[in-house]
Amino acid sequence: MLRFISAIPKFTITALIIFAIINLLIGVVLRYFVGAITDWLDVDPVPFTWVEEVGEMALAWLTLIGAAVGVQQRSHFTLHVFVHNLSPVGQLWIHRFNHALIVGVGLLAAWYGYKLCLLNRTLTTPGLEINLAWLYASSVVGGILIAVYGFATMISPPPEGDPLH
Repeated sequence: MLRFISAIPKFTITALIIFAIINLLIGVVLRYFVGAITDWLDVDPVPFTWVEEVGEMALAWLTLIGAAVGVQQRSHFTLHVFVHNLSPVGQLWIHRFNHALIVGVGLLAAWYGYKLCLLNRTLTTPGLEINLAWLYASSVVGGILIAVYGFATMISPPPEGDPLH
């Protein structure tokens, strides 16, 4: 059950990537093909302002959940300049400190995202009239996931092959 729950963010970002690509293709078709056809037929154009709003929402959720998955999988870029010269205990403390900073940034993003949700909960997007709190909720969810994954990485030993070993 725990493995299934931990896979939800990965499935979510996969679905969001597919959704964003389809949304982008729909936007291109509506803008360049359907727009040209409606101009040629001299009929009212098909509105497609919603495509931008949907894409913005998908990108926000994809970015923040994807950043958290990157922390979980340790796939973010790291630069090992002088850490390898320290003792194993010093390297471990640098590892823990770095991930404590990641936890702090995740919590900060979640806190300010929550405040933005509260501030914008009465506003809606112009095209689809989606509550703007949904857009800023991505930073709450992503920030919490970043903090959880950062904390789990901080307290776990570095993997084999990591410069800390």
